[in-house]
Amino acid sequence: MPTPIRRIAHLDMDAFYASVEWLRYPQLKGLPMVIGAGAARMDGLLAALPEGATRADIPVGAFPLLRDYVGRGVITTATYPARQFGVGSAMGLMKAAKLCPQAILLPVDFSEYRRYSREFKRVIREIAPVMEDRGVDEVYIDFTEVPGGQREGGRVLARLIQKSILDATGLGCSIGVAPNKLVAKMASEFDKPNGISIVFGHDVERLIWPLPCRKINGIGPKADARLQGHGIRTIGELAARERAWLAGHFGKSCGAWLHDAAWGCDERLVVTESEPVSMSRETTFGRDLHAVRDKAELGAIFTGLAESLAADLQRKGYQGKTIGIKLRFDDFRIVTRDTTIAQPTHDAATIRRVAGLCLKRVPLDRRLRLLGVRVGSLSKLGAKRAGEAAAAGSPHDTAPLF
Repeated sequence: MPTPIRRIAHLDMDAFYASVEWLRYPQLKGLPMVIGAGAARMDGLLAALPEGATRADIPVGAFPLLRDYVGRGVITTATYPARQFGVGSAMGLMKAAKLCPQAILLPVDFSEYRRYSREFKRVIREIAPVMEDRGVDEVYIDFTEVPGGQREGGRVLARLIQKSILDATGLGCSIGVAPNKLVAKMASEFDKPNGISIVFGHDVERLIWPLPCRKINGIGPKADARLQGHGIRTIGELAARERAWLAGHFGKSCGAWLHDAAWGCDERLVVTESEPVSMSRETTFGRDLHAVRDKAELGAIFTGLAESLAADLQRKGYQGKTIGIKLRFDDFRIVTRDTTIAQPTHDAATIRRVAGLCLKRVPLDRRLRLLGVRVGSLSKLGAKRAGEAAAAGSPHDTAPLF
Protein backbone atom coordinates (compact mmCIF):
# COMPACT_ATOMS: atom_id res chain seq x y z
CA MET A 1 0.00 0.00 0.00
CA PRO A 2 1.47 3.41 -0.94
CA THR A 3 2.39 5.84 1.81
CA PRO A 4 -0.43 8.38 2.27
CA ILE A 5 0.29 12.00 1.36
CA ARG A 6 0.75 14.23 4.39
CA ARG A 7 -2.41 16.30 4.92
CA ILE A 8 -2.51 18.80 7.81
CA ALA A 9 -5.49 21.01 8.63
CA HIS A 10 -5.68 24.32 10.44
CA LEU A 11 -9.13 24.99 11.89
CA ASP A 12 -10.04 28.50 12.98
CA MET A 13 -13.39 29.29 14.59
CA ASP A 14 -15.17 32.18 12.87
CA ALA A 15 -15.51 35.32 15.04
CA PHE A 16 -15.47 32.97 18.01
CA TYR A 17 -16.33 35.22 20.98
CA ALA A 18 -18.96 37.13 19.01
CA SER A 19 -20.45 33.90 17.64
CA VAL A 20 -20.82 32.49 21.15
CA GLU A 21 -22.62 35.68 22.18
CA TRP A 22 -24.92 35.46 19.14
CA LEU A 23 -26.03 32.03 20.31
CA ARG A 24 -27.22 33.67 23.52
CA TYR A 25 -28.34 36.94 21.94
CA PRO A 26 -29.47 36.11 18.38
CA GLN A 27 -31.18 39.52 18.17
CA LEU A 28 -27.71 41.15 17.98
CA LYS A 29 -26.42 39.24 14.95
CA GLY A 30 -25.34 41.57 12.15
CA LEU A 31 -25.14 44.62 14.43
CA PRO A 32 -21.96 46.50 15.40
CA MET A 33 -20.89 44.96 18.71
CA VAL A 34 -17.81 45.01 20.91
CA ILE A 35 -16.90 42.67 23.75
CA GLY A 36 -14.75 43.82 26.62
CA ALA A 37 -16.70 45.70 29.28
CA GLY A 38 -17.67 45.02 32.85
CA ALA A 39 -20.75 42.96 33.60
CA ALA A 40 -22.76 45.30 35.83
CA ARG A 41 -25.21 46.58 33.22
CA MET A 42 -25.85 43.14 31.71
CA ASP A 43 -26.28 41.63 35.18
CA GLY A 44 -29.09 44.10 35.75
CA LEU A 45 -30.79 43.23 32.46
CA LEU A 46 -30.59 39.51 33.17
CA ALA A 47 -31.88 39.91 36.71
CA ALA A 48 -34.89 41.85 35.39
CA LEU A 49 -35.96 39.16 32.92
CA PRO A 50 -39.51 37.95 33.59
CA GLU A 51 -40.01 34.33 34.59
CA GLY A 52 -39.71 32.07 31.56
CA ALA A 53 -37.95 34.69 29.44
CA THR A 54 -34.45 34.12 28.00
CA ARG A 55 -31.56 36.29 26.90
CA ALA A 56 -32.99 36.20 23.39
CA ASP A 57 -36.05 38.09 24.68
CA ILE A 58 -34.09 41.20 25.71
CA PRO A 59 -34.99 44.06 23.31
CA VAL A 60 -32.08 45.38 21.26
CA GLY A 61 -32.75 48.87 22.59
CA ALA A 62 -32.13 47.70 26.16
CA PHE A 63 -28.50 46.70 25.63
CA PRO A 64 -25.72 49.04 26.80
CA LEU A 65 -24.08 51.12 24.06
CA LEU A 66 -20.45 51.94 23.63
CA ARG A 67 -21.17 55.67 23.73
CA ASP A 68 -22.26 55.39 27.38
CA TYR A 69 -19.14 53.60 28.58
CA VAL A 70 -16.90 55.32 31.11
CA GLY A 71 -13.77 53.54 32.26
CA ARG A 72 -10.40 52.17 31.27
CA GLY A 73 -11.34 48.87 29.64
CA VAL A 74 -10.11 47.66 26.28
CA ILE A 75 -11.82 45.73 23.50
CA THR A 76 -11.36 41.96 23.44
CA THR A 77 -13.00 41.60 20.04
CA ALA A 78 -15.28 43.52 17.69
CA THR A 79 -17.72 42.27 15.06
CA TYR A 80 -17.16 43.03 11.39
CA PRO A 81 -19.86 45.77 11.32
CA ALA A 82 -18.00 47.52 14.16
CA ARG A 83 -14.59 47.06 12.53
CA GLN A 84 -15.82 49.02 9.51
CA PHE A 85 -15.66 52.10 11.74
CA GLY A 86 -12.02 51.48 12.65
CA VAL A 87 -12.74 49.69 15.92
CA GLY A 88 -10.48 46.75 16.74
CA SER A 89 -9.12 44.41 19.40
CA ALA A 90 -6.96 45.92 22.19
CA MET A 91 -8.32 49.43 21.50
CA GLY A 92 -9.45 51.41 24.51
CA LEU A 93 -13.23 51.42 24.86
CA MET A 94 -13.33 55.19 25.35
CA LYS A 95 -11.45 55.70 22.08
CA ALA A 96 -13.67 53.18 20.30
CA ALA A 97 -16.76 55.03 21.54
CA LYS A 98 -15.74 58.05 19.48
CA LEU A 99 -15.47 55.91 16.34
CA CYS A 100 -18.58 53.77 16.73
CA PRO A 101 -20.79 55.13 19.53
CA GLN A 102 -23.78 53.07 18.39
CA ALA A 103 -22.01 49.72 18.93
CA ILE A 104 -23.58 47.40 21.49
CA LEU A 105 -21.29 46.67 24.42
CA LEU A 106 -21.14 43.19 26.00
CA PRO A 107 -18.94 41.94 28.85
CA VAL A 108 -16.30 39.29 28.32
CA ASP A 109 -17.46 35.86 29.48
CA PHE A 110 -14.35 33.70 29.35
CA SER A 111 -15.97 30.81 31.21
CA GLU A 112 -18.58 30.52 28.45
CA TYR A 113 -15.96 30.81 25.69
CA ARG A 114 -13.85 28.10 27.32
CA ARG A 115 -16.90 25.85 27.61
CA TYR A 116 -17.59 26.11 23.89
CA SER A 117 -13.88 25.71 23.16
CA ARG A 118 -13.77 22.42 25.04
CA GLU A 119 -16.89 21.24 23.23
CA PHE A 120 -15.73 21.91 19.65
CA LYS A 121 -12.35 20.32 20.42
CA ARG A 122 -14.09 17.25 21.84
CA VAL A 123 -16.02 16.92 18.58
CA ILE A 124 -12.80 17.11 16.56
CA ARG A 125 -10.99 14.50 18.66
CA GLU A 126 -13.83 12.02 18.21
CA ILE A 127 -13.31 12.24 14.43
CA ALA A 128 -9.58 12.96 14.13
CA PRO A 129 -7.71 12.27 17.39
CA VAL A 130 -4.34 13.76 16.39
CA MET A 131 -5.13 17.38 17.24
CA GLU A 132 -2.87 20.18 18.47
CA ASP A 133 -4.53 22.78 20.68
CA ARG A 134 -3.34 26.27 19.69
CA GLY A 135 -5.64 28.40 21.82
CA VAL A 136 -9.27 28.91 22.63
CA ASP A 137 -10.40 29.11 18.99
CA GLU A 138 -7.88 27.32 16.76
CA VAL A 139 -6.28 23.89 16.33
CA TYR A 140 -4.12 21.88 13.96
CA ILE A 141 -5.34 18.43 12.92
CA ASP A 142 -3.43 15.62 11.21
CA PHE A 143 -5.73 14.27 8.48
CA THR A 144 -3.14 11.93 6.97
CA GLU A 145 -4.29 8.60 8.42
CA VAL A 146 -7.91 9.51 9.20
CA PRO A 147 -10.68 8.00 7.03
CA GLY A 148 -11.67 10.63 4.49
CA GLY A 149 -8.51 12.63 5.17
CA GLN A 150 -7.15 11.99 1.68
CA ARG A 151 -10.40 12.25 -0.29
CA GLU A 152 -10.48 15.44 -2.39
CA GLY A 153 -7.29 16.50 -0.63
CA GLY A 154 -9.00 16.43 2.76
CA ARG A 155 -12.15 18.30 1.78
CA VAL A 156 -14.43 15.36 2.64
CA LEU A 157 -13.11 15.10 6.19
CA ALA A 158 -13.09 18.89 6.60
CA ARG A 159 -16.78 19.00 5.65
CA LEU A 160 -17.56 16.31 8.21
CA ILE A 161 -15.73 18.16 10.98
CA GLN A 162 -17.32 21.46 10.02
CA LYS A 163 -20.84 20.00 10.07
CA SER A 164 -20.22 18.07 13.29
CA ILE A 165 -19.06 21.23 15.09
CA LEU A 166 -22.05 23.18 13.79
CA ASP A 167 -24.47 20.44 14.89
CA ALA A 168 -22.92 20.15 18.35
CA THR A 169 -22.34 23.83 19.12
CA GLY A 170 -24.10 26.02 16.56
CA LEU A 171 -20.73 27.58 15.68
CA GLY A 172 -19.03 27.91 12.30
CA CYS A 173 -15.37 27.47 11.44
CA SER A 174 -12.96 27.80 8.53
CA ILE A 175 -10.52 25.04 7.62
CA GLY A 176 -7.38 25.02 5.49
CA VAL A 177 -5.84 21.68 4.47
CA ALA A 178 -2.29 21.55 3.12
CA PRO A 179 0.91 19.47 3.22
CA ASN A 180 2.00 21.13 6.49
CA LYS A 181 1.06 23.46 9.35
CA LEU A 182 2.63 26.57 7.83
CA VAL A 183 0.60 26.48 4.61
CA ALA A 184 -2.55 25.15 6.31
CA LYS A 185 -2.69 28.21 8.59
CA MET A 186 -2.52 30.53 5.60
CA ALA A 187 -5.12 28.46 3.75
CA SER A 188 -7.64 28.69 6.59
CA GLU A 189 -7.91 32.44 5.89
CA PHE A 190 -8.65 32.06 2.17
CA ASP A 191 -12.40 31.57 2.44
CA LYS A 192 -13.79 33.04 5.66
CA PRO A 193 -16.28 32.59 7.18
CA ASN A 194 -17.29 28.94 7.07
CA GLY A 195 -14.95 28.06 4.20
CA ILE A 196 -12.77 25.10 3.30
CA SER A 197 -9.56 25.67 1.31
CA ILE A 198 -7.39 22.88 -0.09
CA VAL A 199 -3.74 23.45 -1.01
CA PHE A 200 -1.36 20.87 -2.49
CA GLY A 201 2.39 21.16 -2.82
CA HIS A 202 2.13 22.18 -6.47
CA ASP A 203 -0.23 25.05 -5.53
CA VAL A 204 2.36 27.02 -3.57
CA GLU A 205 3.50 29.15 -6.50
CA ARG A 206 -0.08 29.94 -7.58
CA LEU A 207 -1.78 30.43 -4.19
CA ILE A 208 0.95 31.30 -1.69
CA TRP A 209 3.55 33.33 -3.56
CA PRO A 210 1.23 36.29 -4.37
CA LEU A 211 0.53 36.82 -0.64
CA PRO A 212 2.35 39.46 1.43
CA CYS A 213 5.20 38.14 3.58
CA ARG A 214 3.23 38.99 6.74
CA LYS A 215 0.92 36.07 5.94
CA ILE A 216 3.72 33.70 6.99
CA ASN A 217 3.12 32.89 10.64
CA GLY A 218 6.30 34.08 12.36
CA ILE A 219 7.01 37.17 10.25
CA GLY A 220 6.01 40.15 12.35
CA PRO A 221 6.00 43.89 11.63
CA LYS A 222 9.73 44.37 12.27
CA ALA A 223 10.82 41.46 10.09
CA ASP A 224 8.39 42.54 7.40
CA ALA A 225 9.80 46.07 7.46
CA ARG A 226 13.33 44.68 7.05
CA LEU A 227 12.21 42.53 4.14
CA GLN A 228 10.51 45.48 2.48
CA GLY A 229 13.70 47.45 2.95
CA HIS A 230 15.28 44.94 0.57
CA GLY A 231 12.39 45.20 -1.88
CA ILE A 232 10.76 41.95 -0.72
CA ARG A 233 7.02 42.41 -0.31
CA THR A 234 5.44 39.13 -1.38
CA ILE A 235 6.21 35.53 -0.50
CA GLY A 236 7.12 34.94 -4.13
CA GLU A 237 9.73 37.72 -3.99
CA LEU A 238 11.08 36.11 -0.82
CA ALA A 239 11.25 32.71 -2.55
CA ALA A 240 13.27 34.30 -5.37
CA ARG A 241 16.11 35.20 -3.01
CA GLU A 242 18.82 32.63 -2.60
CA ARG A 243 19.21 30.88 0.74
CA ALA A 244 22.78 32.18 1.08
CA TRP A 245 21.63 35.78 0.50
CA LEU A 246 18.93 35.46 3.17
CA ALA A 247 21.41 33.88 5.60
CA GLY A 248 23.84 36.74 5.00
CA HIS A 249 21.23 39.42 5.72
CA PHE A 250 19.10 37.73 8.39
CA GLY A 251 21.43 35.22 10.02
CA LYS A 252 22.04 31.58 9.19
CA SER A 253 19.11 30.11 11.12
CA CYS A 254 16.54 32.81 10.33
CA GLY A 255 17.61 33.00 6.70
CA ALA A 256 17.19 29.25 6.26
CA TRP A 257 13.74 29.40 7.85
CA LEU A 258 12.66 32.30 5.63
CA HIS A 259 13.77 30.40 2.53
CA ASP A 260 11.96 27.20 3.56
CA ALA A 261 8.80 29.08 4.55
CA ALA A 262 8.66 30.92 1.23
CA TRP A 263 8.82 27.59 -0.59
CA GLY A 264 6.08 26.12 1.63
CA CYS A 265 8.37 23.76 3.51
CA ASP A 266 7.54 22.88 7.13
CA GLU A 267 8.26 19.55 8.82
CA ARG A 268 6.73 20.33 12.22
CA LEU A 269 4.53 17.59 13.61
CA VAL A 270 1.02 18.02 14.99
CA VAL A 271 1.69 17.80 18.73
CA THR A 272 -1.17 16.45 20.82
CA GLU A 273 0.30 17.57 24.15
CA SER A 274 2.62 20.51 24.72
CA GLU A 275 4.14 22.08 27.79
CA PRO A 276 3.66 25.79 28.52
CA VAL A 277 6.79 27.92 28.17
CA SER A 278 5.67 30.55 30.66
CA MET A 279 2.90 31.62 33.02
CA SER A 280 1.94 35.14 33.98
CA ARG A 281 -0.45 37.28 35.96
CA GLU A 282 -1.25 40.91 35.19
CA THR A 283 -3.82 43.54 36.03
CA THR A 284 -4.99 46.84 34.54
CA PHE A 285 -5.64 49.48 37.19
CA GLY A 286 -8.92 51.33 37.59
CA ARG A 287 -6.88 54.54 37.57
CA ASP A 288 -3.29 55.41 36.67
CA LEU A 289 -0.99 54.78 39.64
CA HIS A 290 2.20 56.64 40.54
CA ALA A 291 5.26 54.74 41.79
CA VAL A 292 5.80 57.17 44.70
CA ARG A 293 2.39 58.57 45.60
CA ASP A 294 0.67 55.18 45.23
CA LYS A 295 3.56 53.09 46.51
CA ALA A 296 1.56 51.17 49.12
CA GLU A 297 -1.24 50.28 46.71
CA LEU A 298 1.21 49.22 44.00
CA GLY A 299 3.17 47.16 46.51
CA ALA A 300 0.07 45.25 47.57
CA ILE A 301 -0.90 44.62 43.95
CA PHE A 302 2.63 43.50 43.06
CA THR A 303 2.72 41.05 45.98
CA GLY A 304 -0.73 39.74 45.11
CA LEU A 305 0.31 39.06 41.52
CA ALA A 306 3.40 37.16 42.66
CA GLU A 307 1.37 35.10 45.11
CA SER A 308 -1.32 34.28 42.53
CA LEU A 309 1.30 33.32 39.97
CA ALA A 310 3.11 31.12 42.48
CA ALA A 311 -0.19 29.39 43.28
CA ASP A 312 -0.79 28.79 39.56
CA LEU A 313 2.66 27.24 39.18
CA GLN A 314 2.27 25.02 42.23
CA ARG A 315 -1.23 23.88 41.27
CA LYS A 316 -0.11 22.91 37.76
CA GLY A 317 3.19 21.40 38.89
CA TYR A 318 5.68 23.80 37.29
CA GLN A 319 8.66 25.87 38.32
CA GLY A 320 10.66 28.39 36.31
CA LYS A 321 14.04 30.10 36.11
CA THR A 322 13.20 33.30 34.24
CA ILE A 323 11.24 35.88 36.21
CA GLY A 324 10.06 39.10 34.62
CA ILE A 325 7.71 42.06 34.76
CA LYS A 326 5.49 43.89 32.31
CA LEU A 327 4.53 47.55 32.65
CA ARG A 328 2.18 49.68 30.60
CA PHE A 329 2.49 53.41 31.19
CA ASP A 330 -0.18 56.09 30.84
CA ASP A 331 1.06 56.82 27.30
CA PHE A 332 0.39 53.11 26.46
CA ARG A 333 4.12 52.37 26.12
CA ILE A 334 4.90 48.80 27.22
CA VAL A 335 8.16 47.86 28.95
CA THR A 336 9.32 44.38 29.96
CA ARG A 337 12.33 43.22 31.96
CA ASP A 338 13.40 39.76 33.12
CA THR A 339 16.12 37.96 35.03
CA THR A 340 17.21 34.32 34.94
CA ILE A 341 18.13 32.73 38.26
CA ALA A 342 20.31 29.68 38.87
CA GLN A 343 17.61 27.28 40.02
CA PRO A 344 13.93 27.09 39.09
CA THR A 345 11.33 28.21 41.60
CA HIS A 346 7.61 28.39 42.26
CA ASP A 347 7.94 30.25 45.53
CA ALA A 348 5.93 33.48 45.89
CA ALA A 349 8.55 35.33 47.94
CA THR A 350 11.29 34.49 45.46
CA ILE A 351 9.18 35.54 42.50
CA ARG A 352 8.27 38.80 44.25
CA ARG A 353 11.89 39.52 45.18
CA VAL A 354 13.37 38.83 41.73
CA ALA A 355 10.54 40.68 39.98
CA GLY A 356 11.32 43.62 42.26
CA LEU A 357 14.90 43.62 41.00
CA CYS A 358 13.60 43.73 37.43
CA LEU A 359 11.41 46.67 38.38
CA LYS A 360 14.45 48.65 39.52
CA ARG A 361 15.79 48.54 35.96
CA VAL A 362 12.88 50.62 34.66
CA PRO A 363 12.62 54.43 35.05
CA LEU A 364 9.26 54.93 36.76
CA ASP A 365 8.81 58.50 35.61
CA ARG A 366 5.26 58.11 34.34
CA ARG A 367 2.05 56.80 35.83
CA LEU A 368 1.26 53.12 35.35
CA ARG A 369 -1.82 51.59 33.73
CA LEU A 370 -0.86 47.92 34.00
CA LEU A 371 1.47 45.73 36.01
CA GLY A 372 2.31 42.10 35.30
CA VAL A 373 4.60 39.36 36.61
CA ARG A 374 5.81 36.41 34.54
CA VAL A 375 7.75 33.19 35.13
CA GLY A 376 9.32 31.50 32.10
CA SER A 377 11.77 28.73 31.22
CA LEU A 378 9.33 26.35 32.88
CA SER A 379 10.02 22.76 33.86
CA LYS A 380 7.91 20.11 35.53
CA LEU A 381 8.49 19.66 39.24
CA GLY A 382 10.79 16.74 39.92
CA ALA A 383 11.56 14.87 43.10
CA LYS A 384 13.02 17.88 44.88
CA ARG A 385 10.96 19.39 47.62
CA ALA A 386 9.21 22.58 46.57
CA GLY A 387 10.97 24.46 49.32
CA GLU A 388 14.40 23.46 48.01
CA ALA A 389 13.46 24.47 44.47
CA ALA A 390 12.13 27.79 45.71
CA ALA A 391 15.11 28.71 47.84
CA ALA A 392 17.95 27.76 45.49
CA GLY A 393 19.66 30.40 43.44
CA SER A 394 17.61 33.38 44.53
CA PRO A 395 19.55 36.68 44.34
CA HIS A 396 19.63 38.83 47.43
CA ASP A 397 17.50 41.96 47.24
CA THR A 398 17.64 45.36 48.77
CA ALA A 399 14.54 47.38 49.67
CA PRO A 400 11.83 47.01 47.04
CA LEU A 401 10.62 49.99 45.03
CA PHE A 402 7.07 49.26 46.10
